[in-house]
Amino acid sequence: MSDIQELTDLIIKHRDARDWKQFHNPKDVALSLVLEAAETLEHFQWKSKEEIEKYVKEHKEKIGEELADVLYWVLLLSHDLEIDIKSAFKRKMDINEKKYPVEKAKGKHSKYTEL
Repeated sequence: MSDIQELTDLIIKHRDARDWKQFHNPKDVALSLVLEAAETLEHFQWKSKEEIEKYVKEHKEKIGEELADVLYWVLLLSHDLEIDIKSAFKRKMDINEKKYPVEKAKGKHSKYTEL
C-alpha cells in the first residue's frame, strides 16, 4: 500500500466514523482546501524575511498542522472525485518540465510564457 493510500484511508475512516460524507460535496471540500491554505499563509503575513526565519523555527509544528490540513483536503477531494493524485502529480511535473526547461528557467522566476 502506498503512503498516499494509507493517508487517504485514515481520512476516509475518520470522516465515515463521524458520518460527515453527507457534507462533503466537491465545492465545500475545495473551499475547505482554500481556507486551510489561507490559514497557512497567516503564519507568514506581514513578516519580514528575518522574522519569518525566526518564526518558522519557533512554530514549525503549527505550520506543519496547517500543511497537514491542506493535504487532508487534497487527498479527500482526489479520493471523492476518483482522481489518482499520484499519477496526476507526475503528469503535472512532466508538463512543468516542458514549460520550464532548465536551460531557460534556471535562476529565474518568470512565468513560462515569458521565458
